[in-house]
Amino acid sequence: METIIPFFILLPLLGFLISAVLPHQKEKLLSGFAFACIGLQLLGLMAFIPNWVLQDHQFLSYPDILVYNTADYSFFLSFTFDKVTAIYSITGAFLAFLVSTYSRVYLHREKGYKRFFVSLLFFFLGYNIAVFSGNFETLFMGWEILGISSFLLIAFYRHRYLPVKNALKVFTVYRIGDVGLLLAMWMSHHLFHHNIRFSELANDALVVSHLQSHSLTGIFISAAILITAATKSAQLPFSSWLPRAMEGPTPSSAIFYGSLSVHLGAFLLLRTFPFWEHQMSVRIAIIALGLSTSFVSAMIARVQSSIKSQIAYASSAQIGLIFVEIAMGFDVLALIHFAGNAFLRTYQLLVSPSVVSYLIREQFYTFKKRPDTLEDSLPKKIANTFYLLSLKEWNLDAVVAKLFWNPLKSVGKKIPIHKNRTFLFVLIPSFLAGIFLFMKEELLPPYIFHKLPLVFSGIALTLVLRSFVERKDVFLSWSLIIANHFLIALALSFNEHYNMRENMIYLSGISLAGAFGYLLLYLLKKKESNFDLAQFQGHAYEHPRLALLFLLSALGLSGFPISPTFIGEDLIFSHIHQDQLLLAFFVAMSFILNGLSLIRIYARLCLGPHQKAYHEIPYKSS
Repeated sequence: METIIPFFILLPLLGFLISAVLPHQKEKLLSGFAFACIGLQLLGLMAFIPNWVLQDHQFLSYPDILVYNTADYSFFLSFTFDKVTAIYSITGAFLAFLVSTYSRVYLHREKGYKRFFVSLLFFFLGYNIAVFSGNFETLFMGWEILGISSFLLIAFYRHRYLPVKNALKVFTVYRIGDVGLLLAMWMSHHLFHHNIRFSELANDALVVSHLQSHSLTGIFISAAILITAATKSAQLPFSSWLPRAMEGPTPSSAIFYGSLSVHLGAFLLLRTFPFWEHQMSVRIAIIALGLSTSFVSAMIARVQSSIKSQIAYASSAQIGLIFVEIAMGFDVLALIHFAGNAFLRTYQLLVSPSVVSYLIREQFYTFKKRPDTLEDSLPKKIANTFYLLSLKEWNLDAVVAKLFWNPLKSVGKKIPIHKNRTFLFVLIPSFLAGIFLFMKEELLPPYIFHKLPLVFSGIALTLVLRSFVERKDVFLSWSLIIANHFLIALALSFNEHYNMRENMIYLSGISLAGAFGYLLLYLLKKKESNFDLAQFQGHAYEHPRLALLFLLSALGLSGFPISPTFIGEDLIFSHIHQDQLLLAFFVAMSFILNGLSLIRIYARLCLGPHQKAYHEIPYKSS
């Protein structure tokens, strides 16, 4: 039965690739192909799962697909199937099939009809890679695809201001979770001394033997996993991104933020439960987080004026309870709760336009007084306090901005790099000096030489921080990101004398994507006079092909799984030692901010309201 597992990955992949080349004028062909592809996946699962149950298999594992191997480390893709995968995959396939059917008519004659179905199949591919993943590396691949497809679907109405702005907001929160997942992968390599599979975590003897002498390491990995799960599943303090994600079309809101994508944080906890189940402090933290999120989100949901926002916060509250169930060891109950919540929220979001229309009409004919509720029995001051806090959504947006993004922006604005000539006359000589010192190691005292990885990775982080806040020179922002990657490679070359071929794998993707991006920026600048990052330019409207190619180059430069850089990032992370937490943090933050800065450049140049007066320009609030 193991040999059938790749079918459930290859079918969505093939469907996505074929749909990308179908003509956009053929609506029936596009929607029919997506309908058939997802339907075939659903039929396959409906045949496979009963057979799996009857044969009483507990855990199926497909043979590892080796991608790259060294003496110290192996990078491979691993796919598994168990009860968690069974529930998540069949629920995902059924709801994706339902949404594809609904969207065939709902989006009729929409300008982005093809774009929607291609993005839907792209999401479905990432979702299946994630739920069938057998190790952290494979999970991270699916995680990255889900993040990008999420951004594209929220910004589906790309000629408007709010969808693009909110898509960027959601993507920034996702990147916080990516930091946690990267650090969890890095520390797990050092804890187990190999690329750990999820099936191995079920071996209590193996896990306990490693954690007995490395309890702090176990808590660190568990905390990183919890941060990742909290961001993906809209738990405190990250809950406010979920209603912002509802700016996309109703079908994408239903499948992404009501049912599937938002439950992947719970999936991560279920998948790693054998690792942290014996860490009582972690279980208490998850229970506290889940209960507090349920309490706060339920109150916010009760005062929302938008039906989509109300459903979003209600879903977040239920996921908080799912977190509690997982932490208490009720995994079967959590899976049933997941499926029930996913089906309910999908139904609610798909019928929400009709419900709103009906209620608006009905309120003129039938008025019913609101029944007394629990909060009516509270003292007025307390009830009003909770009411105002809920109206302001407990200022969660401001909390995340103050804790995470404002400090980074303030540091980035103070870095004195304003023109490309600074880059040419300061950074390039510094990089060449670093290469010289690497080759002439004997010229430096050992204690200074061992500090150089931290120095160069710190410089690399400052460069990407400056790129992150750049608002004028697009070429400077792009150059700083490329320089960041080269300095990261140099920093880790000082850290450990490893095979330079690994650096070449990492930098090959950077070089190709960087050069291609320069070419596209030059072509776009020749065509357009408005060419800065101060506001959204909307150039995708007149130059859709250039915009698509630039998005691909940005993804390649960020280390997305379409270039060797994705493998290279994991390889160079394996050369950061266990006691170099600050170095690991610098490198992880560099990777995350790189992706965020690149998507921001793409959004500012290609998305948003048109800057030309002869195009229709929607209001910011529309």
